Amino acid sequence: METEGESSTETSAKSTWLSAADVPTWVVKAIGLFWLGCIVVYVGTGMVRSLRSMLIVVLISLFLSFAIEPAVNRLERAGIRRGGGVWIVYVLLLVGIAGFSAAIGTALATQITDFVNDAPRLIDDAEVWLQENIDEDIDLTELRDEFVADGRAADLAGQFADDIVNLGAALINIIFQAFTIALFTFYLVAEGPKLRRTICSFLKPERQAMVLEVWDLAIQKTGGYIYSRGILAFFSFAAHWVAFETMDLPFPLPLALWVGVISQFIPVIGTYFAGALPIVIGLLDDPKKGLIVLIVIVVYQQVENYLFAPKVTAQTMEIHVAVAFGSVLAGAALLGVVGALLALPFAATAQAFISGYRQRHDIEEEALERSAQRRGRAGA
Repeated sequence: METEGESSTETSAKSTWLSAADVPTWVVKAIGLFWLGCIVVYVGTGMVRSLRSMLIVVLISLFLSFAIEPAVNRLERAGIRRGGGVWIVYVLLLVGIAGFSAAIGTALATQITDFVNDAPRLIDDAEVWLQENIDEDIDLTELRDEFVADGRAADLAGQFADDIVNLGAALINIIFQAFTIALFTFYLVAEGPKLRRTICSFLKPERQAMVLEVWDLAIQKTGGYIYSRGILAFFSFAAHWVAFETMDLPFPLPLALWVGVISQFIPVIGTYFAGALPIVIGLLDDPKKGLIVLIVIVVYQQVENYLFAPKVTAQTMEIHVAVAFGSVLAGAALLGVVGALLALPFAATAQAFISGYRQRHDIEEEALERSAQRRGRAGA
């Protein structure tokens, strides 16, 4: 005989079973999709983190393929196969990089050696200046004797040699990465037409036209970026070479080449980084020369910003200044130095694509005039 407690328990279990059975199907699917999405995001995030270095290599290769494809296309029209055209471009790039590295490396090595040898004299000069301008009792004789007697010069030279060895180890890793990037870039450019046909074969005709247009825009804007930076680098190199030769700065040609290349191809901080080296070398040679170098770099930067850069970039890579600055910051935050370097051509491509597809309207001139008048009254 069933008791009242057992009957109520069975009734509760049946009601619970019925309520679970009555749950709508879409709720079950939504819960399943939610957890599936969480798993996909978790696994995908881990994969992206693990493959981050490879993704950076692919992005750099894509950027380089866009940059050199116009040159390869011209060589192809001249009768040279695409693979051979890529190798010709590679050889030219290697010659340029090797010459630049040799010139800057020679200047740095010579200057460091001279600094080590002249350190006692520099200490004496500093002592005289401090005694004349700050306190007559300042004595740096002990520092100078300690520097010479204890072999500080030899220690610095040895430390510099160790740094060269460490730099060599780092260069081996860089060479390996560069080889990987060069290989990816070679296939992207040499097999570019086949790659585009393969990608378009998976898309509808209207999508194919859009993808090809974005691809061509990326090549155009990246090539324009390299071309404009190259022209500005040449102007900067020529102006600084003349200035450095005039003031008799040590190594005028390598230092002018350094300023021209680094100031143009490293966004945002490139100008300061490029100017630091000739300023330091000028200060070591003669403090007045260091000050003159600083003035020359600042003056030329203003001339470039207001005279050269607007005219050159207007013909090659139209991009708003605020968009350029913001894209560099965003790229640096996402991918560091690589992101900063790739940000400008990416932003120019995106801006050109959006400008080509967005709907444009006529400007209401009267509304703009009224707005200007209101701002003028508010400012008064």
